[in-house]
Amino acid sequence: MLKNRPWFDHYAKVPYAIDYPDMTMYEAVMQSARRVPNKIAWDFMGTLCTYKNFSEAISQCADGLASLGLKKGDTITISMPTSPQGIICFYAANKLGAVASMIHPLSTQSEIEFYLNLSNSSMALTLDAFYGKFKAAMKKTRCKRLILTRIGDYLSPVKRLGFWLTKGRKIPKVPMDSNVSWWQDLMNSSFPKQNKAVMKPHDTAVILYSGGTTGKPKGILLSNMNFISEGMMVATWGKLDETDSILAILPIFHGFGLGVCVNAAFMGGAKSILVPQFTPEIVANLIRTKKPSFIIGVPTLYAALNKNKEFKKSDLACLKAAFCGADTLPRTVKEDFEAIVRSRGGKVKLLEGYGLTEAVTAIMAMPMDTYRKDSIGVPFPDMDAKIVRENTMEEAPTGEDGEICLCGPAVMKGYLNQKEETDKTLRIHGDGKKWLHTGDIASQDSDGFFYFKLRQKRMIKSSGMNVYPAQVEDILYQHPYVADACVIGVPDREQVERVKGFVVLKEGALPDAATKKELIDLCRKNLIKWSCPRTIEFRETLPTTLVGKVAFKQLEDQEIEHLRQRGEYTGDK
Repeated sequence: MLKNRPWFDHYAKVPYAIDYPDMTMYEAVMQSARRVPNKIAWDFMGTLCTYKNFSEAISQCADGLASLGLKKGDTITISMPTSPQGIICFYAANKLGAVASMIHPLSTQSEIEFYLNLSNSSMALTLDAFYGKFKAAMKKTRCKRLILTRIGDYLSPVKRLGFWLTKGRKIPKVPMDSNVSWWQDLMNSSFPKQNKAVMKPHDTAVILYSGGTTGKPKGILLSNMNFISEGMMVATWGKLDETDSILAILPIFHGFGLGVCVNAAFMGGAKSILVPQFTPEIVANLIRTKKPSFIIGVPTLYAALNKNKEFKKSDLACLKAAFCGADTLPRTVKEDFEAIVRSRGGKVKLLEGYGLTEAVTAIMAMPMDTYRKDSIGVPFPDMDAKIVRENTMEEAPTGEDGEICLCGPAVMKGYLNQKEETDKTLRIHGDGKKWLHTGDIASQDSDGFFYFKLRQKRMIKSSGMNVYPAQVEDILYQHPYVADACVIGVPDREQVERVKGFVVLKEGALPDAATKKELIDLCRKNLIKWSCPRTIEFRETLPTTLVGKVAFKQLEDQEIEHLRQRGEYTGDK
């Protein structure tokens, strides 16, 4: 148990430590099923499933997977939207002692081949619509069994018909293929019953993948204990129980979606409202009709909701908490969201949190009854955190910027087949503990609250000075014309990097020289000289990553390519 951490004074009724069960993820979900068998575990587009039925489906799936040859120590790739099939298979694989490798369902053929080979998967689950690219990718891998399912498998007859009329009939028919098994057959046939495998809490259970912004994605090895501890921390922090529901907007191939919106809900016996596709309209309608207790999302999600007319008319008194993570939250997005909530009968603040896939996901957040401007909060129970001076293991003084380091039960086992990268990221400090070096820059105040600045790789070095893109973006968002903004560093012979802003304007605003001047003048008024953008480029949209964060690296790469074409850049970046 941690001792004498300054943030303990702000825990209110949250315990400093949690007693984690000595079991697997499968066993933890079965424990919830025994405790609240008749409560709803998940809601998928109106199809409801109790914990009792959920547990039976997991066992049926495990029996079917075993009949196809999946066994302890094997890996199965799950390439699904946030859907019943994906989560049932996830826990079924765990029952058998197999590892679940979670990848984006829209992965390209070459990406699928890369993931299958890296994880050494022997089988995969995906939608029938993706049969062609999986079939082609599997030829160069040891994966020989493909399980296909249809999005309509868990829809009501009316919604299934609607899906078929709008999208389903456009999906190419899957030919006869001896390597293909169908989900419906798996779930409706009789197989020998499987006992749960002998699997330890610290055995590898899941492979998630890093964003790959600096090269090929790294496989992140996560154990049963990583997921159980992170899920129980989240459930304890939010006092999440069988009376609550959480919108699972974020995808299950990502730690945020799988760890918080799904697994944490099941740890607490709550209902996970599965959202297979994100649009502001879909989410606003679900908030209006399903009345969730919790909304968890990224800044772009909240920015989109703030503009949605349906959301602005919804009764928001149902909300118990709203959390934002995965990227810096612009102040205007937070303020607009809270104003809408107040106007619609709600009281919640939009609270920031922090996490990364190397620790499953969220491991720090603002306490439910506390608010500190610009803070990402304090660590969850059992998670220790500190700020060290960059590229060292030396703890930084209070208030000084440095790298966030984490220690605790949610920290990953390491990177798959990358010992050197693992050793660089997981280091033994002078206290004898293993600390995760996150590569993220932040500071800490005297009460233990943390203040995120940026991902280390986003740091702009202009004329030898550090520039924090999020700080510049926050100023740009203050202009009434700005709908979206992203700031990057562009290689420059004199300054090393110069600051450039990309801006999406609100409807009706003119993308002209006068508006550019207004934006640059606003920055000059509020920021030190070297942090101000030298240029502004207007875009209709900004590129986003697979989880909805602004893809700053894509903008950087585009700028470098433009410089190369003009003969102004010859570097390797």
